[in-house]
Amino acid sequence: MPLTLMYITNNVVTAEIAQKAGVDRIWIDMEYIGKEERQAGMNTVKSKHTVEDIKRLRPVVNSSELMVRVNPIHEAGPMWCDSREEIENVINSGADVVMLPMFKSRSEVEKFVEYVDGRAKVQLLFETAEAVSAIDDILSVSGIDEVHIGLNDLHLSYNKKFMFELLCDGTVSSMCEKLREKGIKYGFGGIARVGYGMLPAEYIIAEHYALGSTAAILSRGFCDANIVSDPKEIEDIFIEGVRKIRLKEDEVSRFTHEQYEENRKIIRKKVEEIVKIKAEG
Repeated sequence: MPLTLMYITNNVVTAEIAQKAGVDRIWIDMEYIGKEERQAGMNTVKSKHTVEDIKRLRPVVNSSELMVRVNPIHEAGPMWCDSREEIENVINSGADVVMLPMFKSRSEVEKFVEYVDGRAKVQLLFETAEAVSAIDDILSVSGIDEVHIGLNDLHLSYNKKFMFELLCDGTVSSMCEKLREKGIKYGFGGIARVGYGMLPAEYIIAEHYALGSTAAILSRGFCDANIVSDPKEIEDIFIEGVRKIRLKEDEVSRFTHEQYEENRKIIRKKVEEIVKIKAEG
């Protein structure tokens, strides 16, 4: 079964282009509480999407799902409402899937499931070392539909240099095994375009299939709409980019065990090279 491809945007035109090209989920990213401090100085995505963006995109996102990442479980503050009200607003505005980031404990997940109350798909974003340590307890909570392993913040939580180190040290594979045992759908990390970057997407796609993953984020390396502003250029990138991903998926889905192991060796080698460059830089 093809990977569920997800792309973050609050731009109506870009959302329509991505949907038409075959992106499965358009992602509104409302998480901001604590994120600026956590990722200070890092070149990471810090979206400032709102409930109004959900309302604008809902009418045009009709063949793809509309997913919303809310803030971590929190109380009301001077600048924001509490989690219950935030999730209520998100669901009432039309979210199909609601994602919880940065949780560390079972109790946070229980509250999240309670607040969603079966009105949308519940997706957990594992991205703290504490959550990974408590994974058995967390996965015993009833009502979890999907899990995504967020390599960006998770590798920071483990003080790693590069997010894909977690593919090489057994962290991701161990989590995937537990998720398979529970029968919960899962995905991890993001992919850029096939053939691009220091760790090209084709190797990561093969690892998704080797680990039984069902979802991946299309990263800024796939299409950074903050840099590419021409709709025709964005459309060309998405159509060709998604087509090549699907072709690569078809190829790797037929890999033998030996081919998956060879792909894993290539990933380890490339990750080691990237970590070395980062350490020297």
